[in-house]
Amino acid sequence: MPPGLDAEVMDPSANPCDDFYAYACGGWLKTTEIPAERARWSRGFETVAERNMTALRDILTRAAEGKGDASPDDTLLGAYYGACMDEPQLEKSLPALRTHLKKLTTLKSPQDVASAVAWLHARDVNAIFRVTSDQDLKDSTQVIAMVDSGELGMPDRDYYLKPDVKMREARAAYQAHVQKVFELLGDAPFMASRKATGILAIETRLASAALAKEERREPEKLYHRLERQGLKKLAPAFQWDTYFAQVGLPAGEALNVTQPKYFSEVSALVRQQRPSDMGPYLSYQLVRSVQTALPKAVRDEFFRFESTVLTGAKADLARWKKCVEATDDALPHALARPFIVSTFGAEGKATTLDMVQQIEQSFERNLGTLSWMDADTRAQALAKVRKITNKIGYPDQWRSYAGLEIQRDSFLDSFLAADAFEQARQLRKVGQPVDLAEWFMSPPTVNAYYNAATNEIVFPAGILQPPFFNRDAAAPVNFGAMGMVVGHEITHGFDDEGRQFDADGNLRTWWTPASDKAFRERVACVRNQYDGYTAVDEVKVNGKLTLGENVADLGGLKLAYAAMEAYLAKHPDQAAKATSYRFTPGQQFFLAHAQSWCSKIRNEAARQRAMTDSHSPAFLRVNGPVTNLPQFQQAFSCQAGTKMVAPAANRCEVW
Repeated sequence: MPPGLDAEVMDPSANPCDDFYAYACGGWLKTTEIPAERARWSRGFETVAERNMTALRDILTRAAEGKGDASPDDTLLGAYYGACMDEPQLEKSLPALRTHLKKLTTLKSPQDVASAVAWLHARDVNAIFRVTSDQDLKDSTQVIAMVDSGELGMPDRDYYLKPDVKMREARAAYQAHVQKVFELLGDAPFMASRKATGILAIETRLASAALAKEERREPEKLYHRLERQGLKKLAPAFQWDTYFAQVGLPAGEALNVTQPKYFSEVSALVRQQRPSDMGPYLSYQLVRSVQTALPKAVRDEFFRFESTVLTGAKADLARWKKCVEATDDALPHALARPFIVSTFGAEGKATTLDMVQQIEQSFERNLGTLSWMDADTRAQALAKVRKITNKIGYPDQWRSYAGLEIQRDSFLDSFLAADAFEQARQLRKVGQPVDLAEWFMSPPTVNAYYNAATNEIVFPAGILQPPFFNRDAAAPVNFGAMGMVVGHEITHGFDDEGRQFDADGNLRTWWTPASDKAFRERVACVRNQYDGYTAVDEVKVNGKLTLGENVADLGGLKLAYAAMEAYLAKHPDQAAKATSYRFTPGQQFFLAHAQSWCSKIRNEAARQRAMTDSHSPAFLRVNGPVTNLPQFQQAFSCQAGTKMVAPAANRCEVW
């Protein structure tokens, strides 16, 4: 078996031409159980994340015990993680919480409401709406302020608005959950019930006004430079002067209002609700945000609701895992530095960069083969791919946490302090040039991303390990696993959303009408293909919501395969090695891709993901793209008429 592949993961009794996912992952699926504390488990992402989490725990335990390097960052890590792990102190956190809640419950005027919202927003609690800094989509050199819809207590607006039985049951369970939370905070059942009813009504109203998740994938629909004066005219009932004076934004007019209709509704809501009636809603938003810093009874209630309605998990996540996640979220660069030293070296960075450059060259070569794209658009696409910035492993500059104070004896206060510190950092960017060196994902994260506004691809160290990348694996295996991820992120620059940004990250039209029309026809094929799939039970895949990811999966596989062929042609020693195994290089490539996606998921989580996630289910990220690829059909000698071969009339190809 080629290094990097596992025969035990496979099911040789399955026919790869009928169900490639079952063939590549069937053995793993039969023998693997989802851990009780997880809603989903995969051979790739979750397994690697668990491995990283163990390494991070070792770092944090040493810091908390005073056995680290005693640097300022190490001291912060030890205090934060130690406070998070201090269960007796967590049980004493309600008096401190009630002190904060008083700021939100003694509201007598519209100015009081604006002050309370500003206090929450300054701590990244996104009640009613949210404020942050963002790149100006049409001037990629500048950072401006942005206001957007806020967070909801349930995962998506559909949970509030859809009339089907499952969603009605979810709303009833959510209302009962909110009531229980207030009872645990000391309210009588009648008062808690009344608060829960009001909170559900407010959130339903906000959900009704918000853009659907599919519509949020259209950048032009989220760009409205109304500036502060325009926002005041749009939503006059909210006291914006009071809010802006207290939230921490630098002075200036520049402001993008992502959803004008939503903020009109915010104004109507504030005008029609008595200020005192907003208190319970704002209070619940705070409690929900800081739940990990509260007593066990409150945490257990949040887990009970989420597990029964949203995830299906059978046990709550171990405390140490919650504290590792919380510390990585609060102090990502402080924690990343020792992680990088112990897990990732210069060799890994150089090897990955070489693969990224090979696949970018594969994209360039592929452009010349696209008969549907005219010369003018092709030239612009070529300029864009050549200008992509590649960030690998970890940032060149580490973030400073000077000025952040962590209290070892109060995790709640430390939690809020860290969130306030980061939110202040975000808001200070407004009015400044874009920092092109910044990372938006912590280095231990098992993921990667493409940012259209900066035309960059980022591959954190967390994902650059088996099964995605293995320096001892055969070349086709690495191209199939990590190479596909690289190709996927490159293709995001040219999917239905990313293609709307130019080489400098500006939202502008650079496509000729003819090429634009041809592109739309091709992505419509992909949308129709995935609309026909079932995610779980009666829930279908949302082809519009998942379109960008599906286009990226299809393009990523094609690009990585072509890069593998070019690499083997230039390295006959590697080609000879790759052909010495039972499986051909092409088979190794596709098996490696599939085996990095072997996954199991509970029905509740599968339903939630199908409704809210822009990614298709794991089994379709394997089977969906390969039905369109002649490279796959040749590799496994699949004949027309088998399930893994799309009929010629329905075959999709974009890039």
